[in-house]
Amino acid sequence: MAGCEAAWQAAQNGLNVRLYEMRPKVETGAHKSAKLAELVCSNSLGSKLSDRASGILKNELSYLNSLLINVAEECSLPAGNALAVDRELFSKRITEAITDHPRIELVREEVTSIPDAPVIVASGPLTSPVLSKAIQAFTGEDSLYFFDAISPIIAADGIESDSVFTASRYQFSEGNNTDYINCPFDEQQYYQFVQALLTAERLPLNKLETDILSGVNAGHYFEGCLPVEVIAERGPDTLAFGPMRPVGLKDPRTGKRPFAVVQLRRDNLIGSMYNLVGFQTNLKYLEQKRVFRMIPGLERAEFMRYGQMHRNTFIASPKVLKPTLQAVSRDDLFFAGQITGVEGYLGNIATGLLAGLNIERLLNKKPLLTFPTETMLGSLCHYITHADLKDFQPMKSNLGILPALPNPPRDKRERAAAYSVRSSRSLEGFLSLLPA
Repeated sequence: MAGCEAAWQAAQNGLNVRLYEMRPKVETGAHKSAKLAELVCSNSLGSKLSDRASGILKNELSYLNSLLINVAEECSLPAGNALAVDRELFSKRITEAITDHPRIELVREEVTSIPDAPVIVASGPLTSPVLSKAIQAFTGEDSLYFFDAISPIIAADGIESDSVFTASRYQFSEGNNTDYINCPFDEQQYYQFVQALLTAERLPLNKLETDILSGVNAGHYFEGCLPVEVIAERGPDTLAFGPMRPVGLKDPRTGKRPFAVVQLRRDNLIGSMYNLVGFQTNLKYLEQKRVFRMIPGLERAEFMRYGQMHRNTFIASPKVLKPTLQAVSRDDLFFAGQITGVEGYLGNIATGLLAGLNIERLLNKKPLLTFPTETMLGSLCHYITHADLKDFQPMKSNLGILPALPNPPRDKRERAAAYSVRSSRSLEGFLSLLPA
């Protein structure tokens, strides 16, 4: 995603761009097609609300004319206040936009070393083993990595409609509140499900995955995307306060809030597939079928894609990068996307956009952009380049990385709205001061 956005921005600003994609010649183990910008994990880009962290970043990207955000809006699905997309249509449209651009040449081959020419490395969390070692050699630091997981996708016609209900949390939704299907648990069903998760067999991590960057954080999970079985290990009630929390939902058949709930979100425009929200997993495939069919309404579920775990690679950005996303030791080398330590689709898109803008400015001898920290994009880039490396973890957009408000409102939502207003004003003011 970062590479596509970076290529588009650079090309739109007059550069001729060669974009390398190793698929389908070299597979990643997580991608399923050869299309660009394929969504491997969730099909949601986060909240659209302007007083949410992801909504602030989305608005900034829209203002900056992001290709991927524009296409996401065109391919959006009903998902309450979230920007969810038809993943197949989204990647198809991005692929067409890139291949049809007169200044972009798409090359389908693996890059095995960092080129000497001006370049953006946006190889993503599933960077190939050979390129990972080349990046590690360049940085002079042990590359970091963690293990990430993706949720299963099921066929809609296997959902037992009598056992589920449709609603968005707190009924905040555009339309008729049918954007999510909710599978409600009573107390006994919930604890039986947790016990099944804890005793289910897991897939062993591929030896290549654990050995590729020897000795560094093997088996380390990203806290923002934990497998459900790992969450369950932290206590029997942890899931009920996490991805299975029933807050804001009321079962219309009983008039009461369920003890716990699994939400299903539409995964394509025609509504034939749904993904299990927040249900990343590394269970063996037959165990996924057995355990997840214990979810009320999914007793006959047909799995279109099983959940799985994969290695995500990221560099030691606080030592390696400037806030412009240039390498400290080489001005014409930029990094963008999840490999920098940003997490989430919007963060990937945002850093790709910045790298694409800045490489054009570098080559045309213009001042490079460092966005104000009052913007979410500026704060994300500041975080990944200034964090303490000893506990550096990938970071999603969140209000906590923004500078404090001088006179913050006491109300949480009013405070978030104030951050949003300040972000917009800061971005507009910053861009207005740039030389024409």
